[in-house]
Amino acid sequence: MKVLVIAPHMDDEVLGAGGTIAKHVSAGDSVAVCIAANRAYGHQYLSSDIEGEERSARQAQGILGYQELKFLRLPDEQLDRALIDLIVPLEKVVAEVKPDIVYTCHRGDVNQDHQAVFRATLVACRPLNHHRARRLLCYEVPSSTGQSAPFPDLQFAPNHYVELPENLIKRKVEALRCYGRESKTFPHPRSPEGILAYARMRGTEVNCEAAEAFWIVRDLWA
Repeated sequence: MKVLVIAPHMDDEVLGAGGTIAKHVSAGDSVAVCIAANRAYGHQYLSSDIEGEERSARQAQGILGYQELKFLRLPDEQLDRALIDLIVPLEKVVAEVKPDIVYTCHRGDVNQDHQAVFRATLVACRPLNHHRARRLLCYEVPSSTGQSAPFPDLQFAPNHYVELPENLIKRKVEALRCYGRESKTFPHPRSPEGILAYARMRGTEVNCEAAEAFWIVRDLWA
């Protein structure tokens, strides 16, 4: 199968679906990751920061083992200003990859870039397009998805789980360590211990030791 993971920022692909990416690769699937935004720190753009984060993304790619990494290099913190500027390049990526499965972030995330990526993904992957992905899922991003306002329509309610063996959880944690500026210390949810706690919690929901959770938006599988 062809798999496309769409991430707002460099690190979201690991936080949301790192273990599942590695599991797809182990199963022989072709996996591409598309990262929408550059990275700004303190609301400032520095080429050295952006280049460093892209190196981190490539290091994480090597650990997870997936085949293709694409950077749209759009402005961080501004993806919601003109959604068409995100939709157009994202449509091109979908046309190039022709994915069977697409993973994207959740609409209720407390981050305007995440919300924009979700909306743009719906447009780029609408079933009426020439190529349609057969399955579209949302992943959760620790420190963003769990911080949504307490309104029912914004809550992350997983209906699909991917069981992860211990070695894949360790690879996810190792991949996160590549992002030195984004990997935090416990009890922050983006810490290695926090990632493991999330995996254990989702595993207990479906009676396995560890898992990543997703929300199926659309499933056209025969």
